[in-house]
Amino acid sequence: MSLERTATIASSITAFLLLVIKFFVWLLSGSISVLSSAIDSLLDLFVSLFNYFAIHNSEKIADKQFNYGRWKIEALAALIEWVIITSSWIYIFYEAVMKIINKEVVTYLWTSVAVMLVSVILTGVLVYFLEYVAKKTNNLVIKSDALHYKTDLYSNAWILIWLWVIYFTGYFYIDAIIWMLIAIYIIYSAWEIIEKWYMLLLDAAISEDDIKKIKEIIKKQPKITSFHEFKTRQVWNVKYVETHLVFNPEILLIDAHRIADHIEYSIPKIDTNCEWNVMIHMDPYDDSMDNKK
Repeated sequence: MSLERTATIASSITAFLLLVIKFFVWLLSGSISVLSSAIDSLLDLFVSLFNYFAIHNSEKIADKQFNYGRWKIEALAALIEWVIITSSWIYIFYEAVMKIINKEVVTYLWTSVAVMLVSVILTGVLVYFLEYVAKKTNNLVIKSDALHYKTDLYSNAWILIWLWVIYFTGYFYIDAIIWMLIAIYIIYSAWEIIEKWYMLLLDAAISEDDIKKIKEIIKKQPKITSFHEFKTRQVWNVKYVETHLVFNPEILLIDAHRIADHIEYSIPKIDTNCEWNVMIHMDPYDDSMDNKK
């Protein structure tokens, strides 16, 4: 089993344990903070399981049906994650409003404090492990998971602080008001997930800076008269480049091939943190107009 899949299993187990504990304490205390944290653990469990599924499938080699692999299944995971996050936090907002209307108070406060303390400790250990795996494997899914759980760590710590504030001040409405505001912020922030994966699904081009450097490499070759059909895209840490190079018709095929090889070897040096897939088509004349007919 790969280190990446081991990390997703560790995330799933941690999320499940916290989910059971938090839901039980919420039933006792009625705290919106604990409820929101429990729902967040439910989302964490779902995301971690789906990440395991996504990594397991994305690691499969390309085949006759999926010639370019299954990398984009992770974009689907993000879409589902966005739907669940948005729906859940709308529900949390509703629960917070109803708590104020019904004038409900938080009970079992010390139990809630203990649960959130355990949550902070377990989440902190998990974040440390995920960041270790992310650094060692450079896997973007694990990096995202580490960032996600780091956000949970800060959130749990924030909940812990506010439970203490409620205990010393007796202002129970703080619990509901704070989470109404956080719900609005989370729902707004969740749009970033859609924007990121929207670009991935539509094969958005790589950065303008990288494109500029690639074109400079091509233009430095004096025997290339022009180039066209220039296309780029990126799937996770793999950058794809396609282009047609136009040579003088008199050039020998072996010479043209050597120049193309030089370009293919030079482009990956632009960003050594990513893999590159460079596909070059060699033309004896500019056939770009032929393709438009």
